Amino acid sequence: MLTAEEPQDKERPLREAVRDTLRTRIFEGHYVPGTRLVERDLAAEFNVSRLPVREALRMLRQEGLVSDRGARGAEVSTLSPKDVEDLFDVRQSLEVLACRLAATRATPEDLGALQTLLDEADRCLAKGAVMEAHRANSEFHDAITRIADNGFLKSALEPLQGRMHWLFRHVSDLPELIEEHRALYAAIASGDPDRAAAQSASHIDKYREQFPEDFRRTEPALHRKNT
Repeated sequence: MLTAEEPQDKERPLREAVRDTLRTRIFEGHYVPGTRLVERDLAAEFNVSRLPVREALRMLRQEGLVSDRGARGAEVSTLSPKDVEDLFDVRQSLEVLACRLAATRATPEDLGALQTLLDEADRCLAKGAVMEAHRANSEFHDAITRIADNGFLKSALEPLQGRMHWLFRHVSDLPELIEEHRALYAAIASGDPDRAAAQSASHIDKYREQFPEDFRRTEPALHRKNT
């Protein structure tokens, strides 16, 4: 049985429920980089066998959120400055393409789904639910990938999404981010692939430049540890 933090969906395998709970804790800062994740302890906490925990950790390794540390077992991954720069490089290549494709393939229903996520981010922010606003913003990017409807692109992005969501969580000015997403939405809704690609590239470049300062604001203790 999982905790109230992540109610179990009876239609979903336990390993996915455990993975999603652990992923959320990483994104929301409950598990900082370097935190050990012990199979036995997690199995006891979730009241499950060790097998779904082992499988959940394996999936998080594939996402790059968890690393093996030999005798220490699994721990939350740490991204170096070069890792972050490399991730932005790959993100720029793949997400710009996703936005270009989405501009030509989005249906009215797709656009409605994007608008719903933007409105959800605004509602969450208005009531002070910061982590929920971050989640809606991450889902906005995931939805664009779905709308792009390119299986190879989706396969290339999936292993990176966990680390990308980790980057998104470090944006310190959420109202500004939501406005950036509204501009990206408008570019996609215009149906002009060049406009959508340019807006996406500008969006990513802006947060690439801001990331060091955002990271200092959102993870001050970790920043001091790594400097």
